[in-house]
Amino acid sequence: MINYNSLVKNWASELEIYDFQEAQNLVSWLFEHHLGLKPMERINLVDDQNLPKQLFVDFEKLKTGEPIQYILGKAPFYGREFFVNQDTLIPRNETEELVHLIIKENPQPNLKILDIGTGTGCIPISLFLEMNSAKVSGIDVSGKALEIAKKNGEAHNAQVNWLVCDILKNPIPENDLDILVSNPPYIPEQGKALMHKNVLDYEPNLALFVPDSDPLLFYREIAQKGLLALKKGGKIYFEIHEEYGKGVVELVQKLGYMQVQCIQDLNGKDRIVKGKLE
Repeated sequence: MINYNSLVKNWASELEIYDFQEAQNLVSWLFEHHLGLKPMERINLVDDQNLPKQLFVDFEKLKTGEPIQYILGKAPFYGREFFVNQDTLIPRNETEELVHLIIKENPQPNLKILDIGTGTGCIPISLFLEMNSAKVSGIDVSGKALEIAKKNGEAHNAQVNWLVCDILKNPIPENDLDILVSNPPYIPEQGKALMHKNVLDYEPNLALFVPDSDPLLFYREIAQKGLLALKKGGKIYFEIHEEYGKGVVELVQKLGYMQVQCIQDLNGKDRIVKGKLE
């Protein structure tokens, strides 16, 4: 038998591509998944001779840099677990802040909401479950991503309308919307040099990157088309790249949206731009 914390530290020391604290968190997550050990049970001793074989298989994947969410096939978001695979981005904490803001600012019932570039479907599913009788849709250019979104919707009993749509080539497929939300691709190609290998090698580039020559491409297309899709008084919410807050604000204002604001995330970085069609 071996002390659980000692075992975690021993395994974490082998994850050289991560700093030690992050490595410990990842190993703890892996152990919790395979052994069913919750945080309060971590004082228990573990028989390291009888650990499940799949735990070792998954640990070897972790060593290569594969994100643990893809290894386990799931990721937490806004208090729930969502299926993920390499056709979808891994949900991030910053997007939880976007969802929380929308819920907080829109308590009215029966709002019609559309999420563009839905990926796992974590945004529209969370909005459907947390808001008051919202009518929610999610679109994505990737049919494979929508398969995961549908699976998540079924798992959480969320009634979301899913549609395949390339927003750069087509109009927004719904109108009279109360809320238009999007966390679109926003990382310039040149940003690849600064990104962690486990993001570049595993997460879908289609959902991450925009041309260096036009980093606001998706914001412009969505906000422009939103002028026709949103009803009077309708709102638009974007998750943004931290370096483009001012640019997105100016773009949205020039298109005629009012009450445009840039909101910082919990780390003090520009992260959300919102506006209203009056």
